Amino acid sequence: MTLLSPFEDRNFLRLYMAQIVSLLGTGLATIALALMVFDQYPEQAGLILGAVLAVKMVAYLFVAPLVGAYVHRLSRRKWLAALNLCRALIIAALPWFYELWHLFALVFLLNVMAAGYTPVYQALLPDILPDSEQYTQALALSRMAMELESLLSPTLAAALLLVLPYSILFELNALAFMFAVLLLLMSRFPEPSLKERSGGIWQHVSFGIRSYLGTPRLKAVLWLNLAISAAGAMVIVNSVVYVRQHLNLDESYVPLVMASMGCGSMFTALVLPNLLSKISDRLMMCLGGFLASAALFAGLSLPGYLGLFPLWFVMGVASSLVLIPTGRVVSDSCKPGDRSDFFSANFSLTHGMWLICYLVAGFVGQIFGLEVCFGVLGLIALVSTLVAGVVWRVEDQSSLWHEHPAQDHLHPHMHDEHHQHAHEGWEGPEPHVHSHYHVQQQHRHHFVIDEHHLHWPRQL
Repeated sequence: MTLLSPFEDRNFLRLYMAQIVSLLGTGLATIALALMVFDQYPEQAGLILGAVLAVKMVAYLFVAPLVGAYVHRLSRRKWLAALNLCRALIIAALPWFYELWHLFALVFLLNVMAAGYTPVYQALLPDILPDSEQYTQALALSRMAMELESLLSPTLAAALLLVLPYSILFELNALAFMFAVLLLLMSRFPEPSLKERSGGIWQHVSFGIRSYLGTPRLKAVLWLNLAISAAGAMVIVNSVVYVRQHLNLDESYVPLVMASMGCGSMFTALVLPNLLSKISDRLMMCLGGFLASAALFAGLSLPGYLGLFPLWFVMGVASSLVLIPTGRVVSDSCKPGDRSDFFSANFSLTHGMWLICYLVAGFVGQIFGLEVCFGVLGLIALVSTLVAGVVWRVEDQSSLWHEHPAQDHLHPHMHDEHHQHAHEGWEGPEPHVHSHYHVQQQHRHHFVIDEHHLHWPRQL
């Protein structure tokens, strides 16, 4: 099977093209935003941009679980198209607002839209591509798209800024989002699987995060995301400090060394799908965590400029080793109808790891210096990887023996081996909902936390 095999599905092709143009446009707008802030608030530009990053993370942390709880009630095609349309309008409006609170409000809204878009996109992929190999390749392609954006956007922006004012970059991003809207409206996506959920608003909103944190292998995934966040935060927060202050080099040297992390990530995305057919997700992801910690500890030697390239490259490799299999692990750990909840929880919680590491990288680097910062972040990456290895046991199984107590239950169901009971007349086409009695039973099957299985079982 070739790397391009997912593109044989036209719906994936359109969805992927929509992602690429959206990412590229957003990259241009991010550069334009930094220039606009510096133009209007030159003395406070760093502080304001840091606060904007915090606003972004707050939106991601609190909005994604709400989306995961209720997006199943909407058409996913229309939902994604509507979010891109809203993003186009917000981006187009940014150059026309000059008050600082306007900027924060619009950036927050923009990232609310992103928090509603990305988890649904991630949950949609396994529905479009049910074949495991194609799905793995699609995850690698999505990772490559993100890294290509980080490499191409600065180059394209630099070329455009030679002949155009930076405000045009906002409008180009708006056009990119509009093109993505057209691609999405041309697509046809499978209907989401029926969601089995009872209870009130809190039960719906909290289900994804509670279930995610109740699944041992997903807790390990979160710890491993902390490890690569430590490496990524060192690169993003302190590359400019290392090059400009520690090495006393010109600012033109900064993008080159930062690009080496993207190259490492893309290289891994190219080779990893074939490796994952032979090596377990657990082993590959733990290897990524250990590589992240090794690269950070290697930074204790405070290498010269050329010495940074292999370290940043290895951090990029580590990032893809963890992030690409994550989609597979999350998808395998939930029912199809609950994917939006689980991917939203993953999106929210992993960005919480990034927020922690951003703060640590900035504070420790500023107060105690780069050498201590390498050591602290390396220790975070190592400890979190070791914890992940303990939580995600080698003998982790998807099929588990477990016990159900006797209970009356109300949920959508079909009459399969788990639901054998009499009806008082015809109760409508299956799946249907009515109160029915479950006898106490022990059985074994592919286990995920859902409406029927609220806790991870002890081994019987």
